[in-house]
Amino acid sequence: MLEDMKLVLLVEDDPDHAELIRRSFANHQVANKVDHVFDGEAALDYLFRRGEFAESVELAQPNLILLDLRLPRIDGMEVLKKIKSSDELKSIPVVILTTSEADADVNQAYRNCANSYLVKPMEFDAFVKLIDELGLYWLTLNRRPQADQTISRVGS
Repeated sequence: MLEDMKLVLLVEDDPDHAELIRRSFANHQVANKVDHVFDGEAALDYLFRRGEFAESVELAQPNLILLDLRLPRIDGMEVLKKIKSSDELKSIPVVILTTSEADADVNQAYRNCANSYLVKPMEFDAFVKLIDELGLYWLTLNRRPQADQTISRVGS
């Protein structure tokens, strides 16, 4: 059933970080599927069903978007703005997961309606613990409003 599926869109250009996140979600069985894109443009194409994702006419909305800020092609802050300005997408929780501890980045992310801002720890064990807790909260404990669980082509 679509409403029972837990789908995460991971927008992360570092393949090592992406693999750690995928493994953590798999080990704790908090997500049924993690779709991973490497840059901001691919994230917007995925969400708005453009480019290589244009044929995905009916696909479940992600339950959670994990978004790095420092991305190639289109930066994470711009991706966040586009998501939160879309009526079809704005209710999807977006968690910024980045290495930046800069107050300016934190402030700007929240001004652009980020749901959470997390700094990636440098230590492996701390990184894994953060991802475990993130998945538990956002995919298990957090409750989202009921909405249509599929999105067709949405305009950008």
